[in-house]
Amino acid sequence: MTESTKNTRSTHCMRRANGARGGGVRPGPFERARRVLVLNASWEPLGAVAFQRAVVMVVCGKAELVAPTEDGRLLHSERLVVPFPSVIQLAAYVHVPYQARTPLTRAGLMARDGRRCVYCGGRADTIDHVVPRSRGGGHSWENCVASCGACNRKKADRLLEEIGWRLPRPPTPPQGRHWRVLSEVPDPDPQWLPYLGQGAA
Repeated sequence: MTESTKNTRSTHCMRRANGARGGGVRPGPFERARRVLVLNASWEPLGAVAFQRAVVMVVCGKAELVAPTEDGRLLHSERLVVPFPSVIQLAAYVHVPYQARTPLTRAGLMARDGRRCVYCGGRADTIDHVVPRSRGGGHSWENCVASCGACNRKKADRLLEEIGWRLPRPPTPPQGRHWRVLSEVPDPDPQWLPYLGQGAA
């Protein structure tokens, strides 16, 4: 296939997708901010893409709809009816180099610790460095935990042994490809969980 043919097909797909977006239901700010889970052809989670990007992939045949959004909304045009996607699967397998260590992000850390303060069990809204950075602690999975604001302020720049606190378990890096997705998206759609594995629940 020539580059010209590829560009022509790509343009045609974009027009079809734009027609779907403009035909009856136009995505608002919420849809534009929505992320869609992308699975490899092998059902392995690869990442999350923007809502409009996912629609284009489905319309162009590069991906298939696996799970629509729970609200059942549809994108209409004269020729197309496309359910709002929540999970899509690539039509062809793509090789992704294995990344042994998941990058540390706020979203990933909150998911690892269940969005609960490791010190009191309350709702977590901050990240605490177990060994404060002012005392040589690093910004790593092994030294960062989810914390509530009150516990974070109370601990301040002290070591746990100095205030008589203990961690319920040692903080460790999460394992598994699905953690790349959880590290990207702060609040994943509950419909994603069956495709992300037990570690996402």
